[in-house]
Amino acid sequence: MRSPFLMLPLAVALAAGCAKDPAAPVAAPVAEKPAAAVNTVSRSHDESSYAEPDKVVIKDLALDLKVDFEQKQIGGTATYALEWKDKAARQLVLDTRELTIAKVEALAADGAATALQFELAPADKVFGSKLTIQAPEQPASVRITYHTAPTASGLQWLEPSMTEGKKLPFMFSQSQAIHARSWVPLQDTPSVRFTYSAHVASRPDVMVLMSADNDPKAARDGDYTFKMPQPIPSYLLAIAAGDLVFEPISSRSGVWAEPAMVNKAAKEFEDTEKMIGAAEKLYGEYRWGRYDMLVLPPSFPFGGMENPRLTFATPTVIVGDKSLVSLVAHELAHSWSGNLVTNASWKDIWLNEGFTTYVQARITEALYGQEAAEMEREIDQTDLLNEVKDMSPADQALALPPLNERDPDDALSQVAYVKGAWFLQFLEQRFGREVFDPFLRGWFDDHAFQSANTDQFVEYLKKNLLPKNPTAVSDAELHAWLEEPGIPSFAPKARSRGFAVVDTARIAWLGSEQLPSNQVTSQWTTQEWVRFIDGLGKTVPVAKLEQLDKGYHFTGTPNGEIAMRWYPLAIRSGYAQAQPAAGEFIQKVGRRKLILPIYAELLKTPEGLAFAKEVFAKAKPGYHPITTASVADMIAKAEAAPKP
Repeated sequence: MRSPFLMLPLAVALAAGCAKDPAAPVAAPVAEKPAAAVNTVSRSHDESSYAEPDKVVIKDLALDLKVDFEQKQIGGTATYALEWKDKAARQLVLDTRELTIAKVEALAADGAATALQFELAPADKVFGSKLTIQAPEQPASVRITYHTAPTASGLQWLEPSMTEGKKLPFMFSQSQAIHARSWVPLQDTPSVRFTYSAHVASRPDVMVLMSADNDPKAARDGDYTFKMPQPIPSYLLAIAAGDLVFEPISSRSGVWAEPAMVNKAAKEFEDTEKMIGAAEKLYGEYRWGRYDMLVLPPSFPFGGMENPRLTFATPTVIVGDKSLVSLVAHELAHSWSGNLVTNASWKDIWLNEGFTTYVQARITEALYGQEAAEMEREIDQTDLLNEVKDMSPADQALALPPLNERDPDDALSQVAYVKGAWFLQFLEQRFGREVFDPFLRGWFDDHAFQSANTDQFVEYLKKNLLPKNPTAVSDAELHAWLEEPGIPSFAPKARSRGFAVVDTARIAWLGSEQLPSNQVTSQWTTQEWVRFIDGLGKTVPVAKLEQLDKGYHFTGTPNGEIAMRWYPLAIRSGYAQAQPAAGEFIQKVGRRKLILPIYAELLKTPEGLAFAKEVFAKAKPGYHPITTASVADMIAKAEAAPKP
């Protein structure tokens, strides 16, 4: 998943603030310590799930569902093929959230159904309701009849007016991290992988897609079938329905989108086949058949979601110049790091996102050059060094402690993305690409379609990489990366030559009040403009903001990456002329990382709080439940804060 935090789609993370020079790294001690990440309790245990995969696991899921736009519900049956691991087990425990369970049955080989007793526990505010099914005979197949709630956290239902085309309703899912349980009763943990098939009925004028074998030539008729033959974890289960058409990019890749968006998206993403080829050259065959992308309405709360065979993508990266298409590189990279080899629990999410961010940079370098990749790295690293200053020490480690009662959505930070990638860049530097590239490819091959934890990676590292050069990396250095807070003092630091030009132009303007010439800025990418804005400091005199706005038209920009930095700067600086446009932006867009920084600045003053509440009331019907919850929580905390 593209990081939900304050990051650039080309770079994994980039927050507003001063970025004239990279901050000094947060030093981590390098004293000799025991071997890294070796624990007495398996890190594969998932505190975020009620499931008991040591006793029984789902091996295959068969869905027979109906999508009801009128009731804003999905309902039908889920049938599970089970593998019982413990002969003494007499219960099947599943995760649910706001699901209505009508009945549970054991299915015999001849299809005969026998009712099973079940109990749905009271709902926990984070993990939902534990579903306990009595299964004294350990049936090989169980079927559950159920339906979702209109408020399911993993589904968003949009009225036609909230879509691009304004003609048909739209529905889509977001299952990561633990939202799949809100639309299918499951063992909702990344430690369990299953194949699945689905039959989905809907109104006949909408197209239904899933994270499965979508046929580009499928008829839009309200009756759809899907099959996912590769085993996936629950968070990669996905569904969408709306006014969707297909535009091919290559024989194995293309774009699904609303008719008004599909051609623009296909043009923006036309390098996708080249990206697949670059990744295959580095890390082996793409193993998922097709790689298609679904461009969602602006309410999608994230940049992208790596649902296998069908990446979900925000339209906010379609800006006409391909400057933000590393979103595709990131989600594609997940086809190896995350989808193919999955973190066994959310406390080891760096195994998904850190590896993916590293692979994304290698794809970017292969297609767009070393400087483009180095620009990403410097942005990432500078931002992370700023973020960790306000984080608890435990949350700064790659191998997080058990999450216990924490929502895994809240435990995710840029540490997993950027520190994880930085660690792999460190290993690459110490061993050289001629050694490190085959090692990483071997990790993907040897753990394909499996879930893994940090301990397993350390074991693999010590067996397959460290012997190549026994003095290259010490146990203490591994411990500093994996277990200690901050960034080790010995971490390799990125430096972009292109940013030196941007910094010089900004400094010259601040000293002379003469805006950089068009000759200098005409070829700047989104990333260079963001670097320019970020380096302006916390506030800027209103007169200088007016000069910038007149010269570069930041207020009202269609580029969300610039908007999410310009509007907070304008609000902090008292540039009132930008506030109406800021309100229009956060009302139209639901992508969290673009709008939360703007809300955060507005909420710092009574006047801004009142304005934010007014805008939120208008925007809320079009926001995803995840975005709604985030904004509502921010407003509630602002209202409860002591008044100065």
